[in-house]
Amino acid sequence: MTATRRVSLALLLAALPCALGAQGYRVRLDTRIQAVGFRGVRIDSIPVSDTVTGPGGGPTTSDGFAVYCPSGAPYCTYFRPGPVRRGGPVVMTGDLTVWGFGLRGVSAHATARAGLDLGNVDAWPGTDPALQLLAGYVEYAAERVTARAGRQLTLSRLGATGFDGASLTVRDARRGLEATGYVGWGLARAVALPVTSPALDPLDDFQPRQRQLVAGIGAGWTAAVADLRADYQREVDPRSDYFVSERVGLSGAVRPAPGWSVTGGADYDMAAGWWGSAEVSLGYARRAVSGSVGARRYRPHFELWTIWGAFSPVPYHATQAQLAVRAIAQVQLRARGEWYRFENSETATPLVDVLRSGWRGEIGFTAWPAAGWTLDGGYEREYGPGAASAGASGSVTYAPAGTWRVMVHGATLDRPLEFRYAESVLQVYGVEGEAEPRERLRVSVGATRYVEDHRRPDAAAFDWGQWRLTLRATLLFGHGDELGGLPPAVRRMPGGRAAR
Repeated sequence: MTATRRVSLALLLAALPCALGAQGYRVRLDTRIQAVGFRGVRIDSIPVSDTVTGPGGGPTTSDGFAVYCPSGAPYCTYFRPGPVRRGGPVVMTGDLTVWGFGLRGVSAHATARAGLDLGNVDAWPGTDPALQLLAGYVEYAAERVTARAGRQLTLSRLGATGFDGASLTVRDARRGLEATGYVGWGLARAVALPVTSPALDPLDDFQPRQRQLVAGIGAGWTAAVADLRADYQREVDPRSDYFVSERVGLSGAVRPAPGWSVTGGADYDMAAGWWGSAEVSLGYARRAVSGSVGARRYRPHFELWTIWGAFSPVPYHATQAQLAVRAIAQVQLRARGEWYRFENSETATPLVDVLRSGWRGEIGFTAWPAAGWTLDGGYEREYGPGAASAGASGSVTYAPAGTWRVMVHGATLDRPLEFRYAESVLQVYGVEGEAEPRERLRVSVGATRYVEDHRRPDAAAFDWGQWRLTLRATLLFGHGDELGGLPPAVRRMPGGRAAR
């Protein structure tokens, strides 16, 4: 995408309120730029007859690279270090809210993102397509009813679902009741693109030829002592009228006493015929102590059109606990731990004994030794199927005023891999700065060094380190009444006061 197209996005967001004849608008522009250089790799091959026996007893090249030789194949393959790949991802995100169309409660919202890579190679993912509409809808918001039409995102126990269509929410604030329904053409998971988009071509033969139809309903009850909610959602392939997905979810929270809470939820995959994820937790938060204990079950969800569902994903069960204590006014200590175990996958591995359980834990602290200073540090360990890890991280932040701050940070991670011929050791250190040179404008810069070492006994133990330089600017501007005169839809927006 050219610089002209990037400028066009900003001009479009600024000019749209005038074109619509609106009386008020708010615009937020966020631009992020990175400069990245990292080591590339290239695949190579060698005839089986030219391999030699390496120090570990396996086949290698004459210059010491371990190779993979499929049974009966005439050639073996391996990876050599490639040239340094340099990327320069640039992303601009614009949020626009417009109101004042002559009917109180009516507003229009749009969120768009433009991205490109300024590097000399196609080194950075996520810049195709160059321009994306993340959300764009017209909303009518009143005390009892909220209606939307356009591209939108709904959040529920069943996850985040994007679609192009309509939604309606009806509420009774006095009784704490709320009901929501929506229908439309679905977007792909985790991205604001139709599943038929060319940007998702790696799906290849499994990619649907038409967008799925999405419909869902949800109802909730909120009171001082409890919150309860139920959600149902289905996705249908319009070509075959078969279900792509059909699920139902339940969630809730009970507050039996001050500081105490019990939360939980579960979802059932009606299309696959099995239970999905579930969890329950007992929490306490009061004065200088907060913590929780609980159990959970996790099973990933895949639409029926994908090939992943054929592998019958195996869930795991976990028990966990965490605690945070304000030891003194200037220091808070924290700790968390979890033990998990996978269910039997019902597969045979006669030559390999694979672990089914593991654990992870962390201890850390946050301290405020003097005005404007914050110290944070932690240590983590994990041991489970396939790999283990141990690492530490820390940061020092100085923010004497709300208009600027500086942070120095560092981390290290040691990750031995059970099923790979390597041990990855990573060290990270860098500095970040942020300032507000004028009202409604905030800028930040940063430089981070990643030093990655793959400890292997062969020649493939080359340097994987990289530098990342970042620059970010956020600009807020608008026109219209003070916040107190805005429609309810705008007053409820997160960060609405910051846009004044």
